[in-house]
Formats: sequence, C-alpha cells, structure tokens
Amino acid sequence: MGLVVTEPAERMDGPYPRRWWALLVLCLSLLIIVMANTALTVAAPAMTQDLGLSSADLQWVIDGYTVPYAALMLLLGAIGDKYSRRGALVLGLVVFGAGAVFGYLAASSTAVIAARAVMGAGAAMIMPATLSLLAATFPRAERAKAITLWTATAGLAIAAGPLVAGALLEHHGWSSTFLINVPVAVLAIVGAFTLVPPSRAGHRERIDHVGGLLSVLWTGALVYMIIEGPHFGWGAKAIGAAVVAGAGLVAFVLWELRHPRPLLDVRRFTDRRFAGSNLAVALFFLAVFGAFYYLTQHLQFVLGYDALDTGLRMLPLAGAVFVGSALTGWLTPKVGMKWTVTAGMTGGTAALALLTQVGSGSSYGDFVPPLIVLGLAIGLALSPCTDAIMGAFPEAELGVGGAVNDTSLELGGSLGIAILGSLLATSYSGHLSDAAAGSRLPASSLQSAQDSVGAGYAVARGIGDKARQLAEQAGHTSDPQQAERLRAQAEQLAGGARRMADAVGSAFADAVAHTSLVGAVILGVGTVAVALLLPGERRTEDEPAEDEHLASAGAR
Repeated sequence: MGLVVTEPAERMDGPYPRRWWALLVLCLSLLIIVMANTALTVAAPAMTQDLGLSSADLQWVIDGYTVPYAALMLLLGAIGDKYSRRGALVLGLVVFGAGAVFGYLAASSTAVIAARAVMGAGAAMIMPATLSLLAATFPRAERAKAITLWTATAGLAIAAGPLVAGALLEHHGWSSTFLINVPVAVLAIVGAFTLVPPSRAGHRERIDHVGGLLSVLWTGALVYMIIEGPHFGWGAKAIGAAVVAGAGLVAFVLWELRHPRPLLDVRRFTDRRFAGSNLAVALFFLAVFGAFYYLTQHLQFVLGYDALDTGLRMLPLAGAVFVGSALTGWLTPKVGMKWTVTAGMTGGTAALALLTQVGSGSSYGDFVPPLIVLGLAIGLALSPCTDAIMGAFPEAELGVGGAVNDTSLELGGSLGIAILGSLLATSYSGHLSDAAAGSRLPASSLQSAQDSVGAGYAVARGIGDKARQLAEQAGHTSDPQQAERLRAQAEQLAGGARRMADAVGSAFADAVAHTSLVGAVILGVGTVAVALLLPGERRTEDEPAEDEHLASAGAR
C-alpha cells in the first residue's frame, strides 16, 4: 500500500485494513469544527474587551459561523457525493484553516465575523464528508461502532473546546484560539491522503442544482431568523427572513417531490424511524447547546472561574459521554434503538431538571451531577439516531445523509441558543430588576446591568472602583470633616457594590433555574413525541446487511 491511498474501500477484497486509523482522521476533523464554537464561549469575554464588541457584535461573532455552516451542508454534501468525498473533506479543511488564520489576524468585529463565516463554509464541507467517508469505509457490521466513536468525539469536543481555549488564554490572547485550528487541520489533511480511502457515488446522476439553491435559501433564512428574532427583536429583518424561510421551504419540498432525481427525497420523512431520529437529534442539541450556553457563563461570571478552570470543570461531561457511548453499543443491539434513544432523552430531561435547583448559594459541586447525567444522555441517544439516519440513504447519497443528520444537529443547536438564550436574558433582566428595587441605582446603570451577567458585574465593579477612589481621596484630604464624609460615601458605595454583585449573581442563578425548567419541559415533551414516533421493533443481526443491499440497489 502506497503513501497515498488511491483505491476506494468498496473495490478492496475485504475490509480496509487501516479503517480505524481513517476513523481517527475523520474524528480529528470533526473535533476542530465542533471546538470552533465551544472554545469561543470562554474566549468571548477577552475578545469583547479587546475589540469593544457590542452585544450584537458578539452574537454575530458566534453565529456568523452558524449561518453558512447550516445553509450549505446539504448542497455541499451532494457535491461531495458526486465528485469526491475525500476531496470535499480536504478542501473543507483548507478553507477552515484559512478562515482560522484570518481570524487570528483580525483586528475588528467585522473581520472576526467574516473569518467565522469562512470557517463555517469550510465546516459545511467537512461535517457531511466525515460521516459519508465513515459509512463508505466501514462494513455495515462495524458501522454502528464507528458512528458511536464519531458521536463520542462530538461530545468530547463540547467539553474540550473550553479547556483548550482556557489553557491558551492563560498566556496568549483570544486570537490564539483561532490559530490552534491550523496545525490540526494540516495534520488532518495529511491523514486524509495517507489513511482515508477516496470515495464517491458510483452512479450519481446530475446534481439537482435548483433544489440545492432552494435548500441554501430556506435553511439560511431560517437560521438567520432564529438568531435575529429572539436576540434583536422581531423587526423587518427577522420577519422578512421568516417569510423567505417559509416560502423557500415550501418551494423546496414541491420541487423535490416533482424532480426525478431530487437532491433530497423528502418522502423519507414519512418513515417513522428516519423522522424520529432527526427529531431526536434536533431536540437533543437544542437542550445541549442551550444548557452549555448558560452553564459556561455561570461558571465564569457567577462562580468566578477563569477560562482554564471553566474548561477543566466541563470534563465530567466529556468522560460521561464516553461511558454513555459504551453503554449504547451494548444496549442498542439488545433492546433496540427506540428504548436507547428514549432513555438518553429522558436522561437529558433529568439533567435539565436537576439544574432547576441552582440558586445563589450553589457551588460547582451542584453542577457535577447534571453534567454527568447530560454526558451519559448524549452518549446513549445520539449514535443510534445517526446510524439510523445514515442507514436510510443509499451509497450514492451518503454525503446527503450526513448533511441531513448534521443539519438537524445544527438547527437544533441554533434553536437552543436562540430560544433558551433569549429566555435566559429576559429572565435575568426581570430578576435583576426585582433584586435591585429600592437600591437607588441610577436607571441607566440598571439598564446596563440588565444587558447581560457580564455587564451586571461590570456595573458592580464600577461602583466598587468609585468607592475606592473616594476612600483614597479621604486619605489624602487634610480636612477631617471632609475626610469623614468621603469615607462614609466610600463605605456606602462599597456596600452598594457588594449588594449589586450579589443581586447579579442571584438574578442569573434564578434565570438559569427558570430557563432549565423550560428546557426540561421542551425536551420532556419531545421525548414523548420521539418515543411515539420511533418504531418499536428490533432489528435482527441479518437486517443491517439487508439494508445495505437495498441501499446499493437504490444507488443503481
């Protein structure tokens, strides 16, 4: 076997001997595109301070990655199927790495948002390629195990992002969190050529370009609406995006139903197993991304951990994901995916329910059980769903299958941050207003403090700084009466700063509890819906092989 793998796995006499090394490359590629979002959660405060970002700027720094990522996946997955899945992976890594270098050099909010958008476009090529190459490289009997490890990597990335970013921020600026992606991308590119067999659809017809453009239109408009409406108000932009998303979705469905070779056969959603798996992925990541959004803020702002400490304290989640993944590999063949997925979603609901007990006196120890339960739930629920979604597509459409799975994931995550993030902000603002009642805090300062938990603590620090200035003036004045008045004012302001900080922490803790309750209700109702939707019959050992045969026949 040469240095560069040139023979497709399906043409080999037996299973590709280095397939587990190939999986390592695919998981490494997945790791950096998930970490690109989670690492930003701990780098955001330093970036905000350095670039003077407004709340709107910061929101689009985060979501500038999401819009192209979600919008382009389906079309780029189909292009990868037709021409080269490995080529799509490598090109995506090149684009992603270039965007990371651009982000490292960026010196303004506009440049950072543009860099994140480039990285999102690269991720839209990488994500479906990893799943399609996995499915093409592994025989059906081993595919579920490989997907379980792929899913565990996604869970690891959720926790590893803050840890890596925190370690970098100890000695470097926020821009270093962009640059860390470059050597990993280079390593993945080399690994792709030397370890991952090339793959493409053997009988893929002409790409449905109209369907592809409609998918970009409606998905991009939907994600934009999800971001714009809850965070910036339901003005003309959000309503216009909603109209475009709705009209684009209707046009996409009608076009795909009539097209002889559709980009995505939407009739697949009439299959209960396929529809239930996509719903489970979307709902689960709604809960996971929403919870992660406010948990990292609570650890950093309320409990006072720095970026590295925050990352370390998310590790129980990563460890639990691997345990849950091992459990699902053992349980699913015995009880069927319906019960494994339902158990995972029930565990996720329980984790959010535990977070409703968070209060002003909560310590990190109170967050450990929810993190462990949530990690176990991720490991249990997600890999059976991904396996079911990929199994619904013939060999010619593996890239599209990966894109459908990843679009469900990304839409769910976007909804989670938008819905639960917006609810968190509203709840925090209301609780802080109640807590600050009678404090004689100027209306402008209260309004600033209500913007976010970081802004609230900034207001408290400002009051404390003013108290220290007055105390210093008192120490330098020669007039005893004036010195006494200044000391009294300083003590009053210092007390006000402490009360303000306590009020901010209490208000945010109450907001976390309230938001978690709503998240638990959403996921709980979704769990019931998924349990009713998924078929109850178990697969036998022979059925996967039969599915693969039917999929290959469909490709021909």
